[in-house]
Amino acid sequence: MPKSTSYLIGAGVVAAAALLGVVSYTATKPAEPSPSVVAGSSAEPRAGVHPELEKYARRDAGDPLAVGRADAPVVLIEYADFKCGYCGKFARETEPALIEKYVGEGTLRIEWRNFPIFGEESERAARAAWAAGRQGRFWQFHKAAYAEGAKEQGFGEERVTALARTAGVPDLDRFGRDLNSAAAREAVAADQEQAYALGATSTPSFLVNGRPIAGAQPMETFTAAIDAAKREAGR
Repeated sequence: MPKSTSYLIGAGVVAAAALLGVVSYTATKPAEPSPSVVAGSSAEPRAGVHPELEKYARRDAGDPLAVGRADAPVVLIEYADFKCGYCGKFARETEPALIEKYVGEGTLRIEWRNFPIFGEESERAARAAWAAGRQGRFWQFHKAAYAEGAKEQGFGEERVTALARTAGVPDLDRFGRDLNSAAAREAVAADQEQAYALGATSTPSFLVNGRPIAGAQPMETFTAAIDAAKREAGR
């Protein structure tokens, strides 16, 4: 993992890293989740919350890799890989429902972090998503890359350009330059570093106002965490 002073791990982050390290092996097997693998599943106020991790929310109104109000009371940070099948399941089934239920009313903000862990094609897809975001088409690229059957076609350079075209990226020449730029590599590396600092070793992994959640858990797990975080934010 690259060394950086940007993500020094305090005691609370160490605790969360230990939690995610224990449960991350289940992150690609969400079919029968156990409450024990999800932080914050308890009804006890602030249960499973690591206040240090709440600071990982960027809340940048101009962030093209985010959706929802910058001042929303709840921020869900998603660490994911475009080659991850369960990330795709979450993207197609759960995330749209969360956006419909919480983002439009102003409760929730979702912030994406690129966490490519499956090799060169994962890295390229992550850089391509970032490059699409530079032209305001990240979420359209995200949808195209997570469509049924998309990952089976791979993420070679021609393929990610085709996905950018599908996503409506207006300047494909600029997309190509951004895709292979040092800035793209640095942005992806920074997201990876943050995820590894948390102890995440598999995808998808999440933070909901400082509550770690590992795996593409059922909708009910996310609604419980979001509702609890909203109540806590209102106190």
